[in-house]
Amino acid sequence: MTALVAGPQFVDDLRVHPCLRVDETLQIEGVACGLHMTYVDTVVERRIPKVRDFAPLIRFRTPRFDRVQRRLDDAQTIHDLRRIAKRRTPRAAFDYTDGAAEDEISLGRARQAFRDIEFHPTILRDVSTVRTGWQVLGGPVALPFAIAPTGFTRLMHTEGEVAGARAAERAGIPFSLSTLGTASIEDVVAAAPQGRKWFQLYMWRDRDRSMALVRRAAEAGFDTLLATVDVPVAGARLRDVRNGMSIPPSLTLRTTLDAAVRPRWWFDLLTTEPLSFASLDRWSGTVGEYLDQMFDPSLTFDDLAWIKAQWPGKLVVKGIQTLDDARAAVDVGVDGIVLSNHGGRQLDRAPVPFHLLPAVARELGAHTEILVDTGIMSGADIVAAVALGARCALIGRAYLYGLMAGGEAGVRRALDILSGQLIRTMKLLGVSCLEELSDRHVTQLHRLAPVRPT
Repeated sequence: MTALVAGPQFVDDLRVHPCLRVDETLQIEGVACGLHMTYVDTVVERRIPKVRDFAPLIRFRTPRFDRVQRRLDDAQTIHDLRRIAKRRTPRAAFDYTDGAAEDEISLGRARQAFRDIEFHPTILRDVSTVRTGWQVLGGPVALPFAIAPTGFTRLMHTEGEVAGARAAERAGIPFSLSTLGTASIEDVVAAAPQGRKWFQLYMWRDRDRSMALVRRAAEAGFDTLLATVDVPVAGARLRDVRNGMSIPPSLTLRTTLDAAVRPRWWFDLLTTEPLSFASLDRWSGTVGEYLDQMFDPSLTFDDLAWIKAQWPGKLVVKGIQTLDDARAAVDVGVDGIVLSNHGGRQLDRAPVPFHLLPAVARELGAHTEILVDTGIMSGADIVAAVALGARCALIGRAYLYGLMAGGEAGVRRALDILSGQLIRTMKLLGVSCLEELSDRHVTQLHRLAPVRPT
């Protein structure tokens, strides 16, 4: 084989193919050079494989006979747990958790907001160990998130709030019990005596009844009160209406057939203590209608001051959706605020809490602790929230998907997934503790921008 080169300056740059042998190279200044090359056959020696050669290459999984645990172990994301939950839970119960108000625009936007972020990693930092804990509302947490208060929780899985409280205690994070929970204050304390516990308050028209619950929570050792203020009336949760989610349930043929193919859920429901919704037992109507009767639309900032005077622990206002309202709550003297649109379950097209976070953190972060919820589905979401000024995130649906997927084991799996994602994201960002996170690590990318008046 002969190759012509345009000049001697190219000879040094020539790369000889490994299957070629150069026989002769002639260089004559000013004249093309000829390279005489011969192909050399590459010989691969083959042999009959031996069984022992396979051993280092193949590792068989240990058999897993627990079907539920096997499904949970295979789940790598909260979205995986959601898919399992949807298969195992009747439509009405699943939709109560998964759904939001009206067209569910608020929920969709909130989740999209976390997807629309850009991380800015720093390199060559020592992240061999990562510290994920700090102080939140006067007490330690092992991770910068807590389980949010959720109502009717035993409807999703018979273990309900007890499973959540136990899993939270194991993970070293707070558990929040809702006024509309299906486990009592005392039951939650018995289930997780060493865990941090927060109580969420809906202020009812019957103030004495509301404050009786508050006193019980204080006496039981709950250290924080979450006063939810975004429910003057119930949101229009259309999935619940269509599924007959009333008290007692109004079953349609579709929901009956849907539940019939999930016998394990029915077995758990019928062979355990009957569902108790506190004062809801005597109500006949939809959940939304009950909430309209129970919630007090006359609640004002003056009532927050009145509640604070009676509560011995930390007071946090949940449901802040504007900077002005955040300022007003801080002026009342609360210990923290939760930027929240109620998981998109109240006013549809409400502000996205994560979008509001940077402005509130810049102005008020030095004066109060800021928490955030709605749309959080991964540990990376939590890292982004902390970087932009949140002290703690609240997870609701993310934990309930785990609960529906496998009871307490499912909640543990959800918390493990979030913890693992959080630690990995911190290491990839080059930070070894939460205090190092800042807005230089995250940019919010906006799909929607307000229209400026002309």
